[in-house]
Amino acid sequence: VQLQASGGGLVQPGGSLRLSCTASGFTLDLYAIGWFRQAPGREREWVSFISGSDRRTYYGDFVKGRFTISRDIAKNTVYLHMNSLKPEDTAVYYCAVRYSLTIATFPHKYNDWGQGTLVTVSS
Repeated sequence: VQLQASGGGLVQPGGSLRLSCTASGFTLDLYAIGWFRQAPGREREWVSFISGSDRRTYYGDFVKGRFTISRDIAKNTVYLHMNSLKPEDTAVYYCAVRYSLTIATFPHKYNDWGQGTLVTVSS
């Protein structure tokens, strides 16, 4: 089981990025995928979740309609589309798989993690 997160980079405030989480070794569509982020000196924070079966989606309160999580079955990839980015969104973003049908917002509830991709929002 391996997850590969990518798509991070430097973007100006108000800009957009699309993060990708590609799975190998398992069919990503069968499981729940979560996105987390961790800024320097802060704890890992839950961002979003998409369930494996019915593709329900959930977001942290701070997202407020700016981010969208989606899944591409053919590419075995989950995306996090981020719009209206703010400097406080700067962090390393991680994707993780949860072998359960229920939503979870705590990192220890997830089973396997990708390596993270850095998002920097700055002018």
